[in-house]
Amino acid sequence: MTERDGGLPPRPPRRGLDRLFGAAAEPSAPRPPRPRTEAPRALRWAAIVVGIEAGAIALGAVVLLYLTVTSSAASLSRAVAEVVLVAGGAAVLGAAAVGLWRVAAWARGPVVVLQLLLAALAYTTAFEAGQPVIGLPVLGLVAAELYLLATPEARLAYLESDGRR
Repeated sequence: MTERDGGLPPRPPRRGLDRLFGAAAEPSAPRPPRPRTEAPRALRWAAIVVGIEAGAIALGAVVLLYLTVTSSAASLSRAVAEVVLVAGGAAVLGAAAVGLWRVAAWARGPVVVLQLLLAALAYTTAFEAGQPVIGLPVLGLVAAELYLLATPEARLAYLESDGRR
């Protein structure tokens, strides 16, 4: 080491691709562990309600798949698309239930949006399609979920997890 190189160890020679495209970045320092926020009771109940909804919707997807396979649908591609959409909704709700339990910031938005969609579907089922046995329990679950997410302790849990408090 000389004074001319500033006391730094010598660098290995650069390869042609490194000169052309630039060398790879040095690995960054590992992130410090993020403190886990304990979910309050209302948020745990909200996660349970979303899990129940996800299970019921997954069961509905299985029933739709059975009906698609055993009957002759007017359009097979539309019937399969319906099964895929319902199964996708169940998967999103299942993942969101885990996210709510862990107080993940991303979980609240999809849950609220899907609750509003479920409310519209349940209202149509209960009152316009004449199936209150199906629609009213779903409306009850939606109302319970939205109430649990709107409680002060659930909102404060998200404020604390963001570090805004």
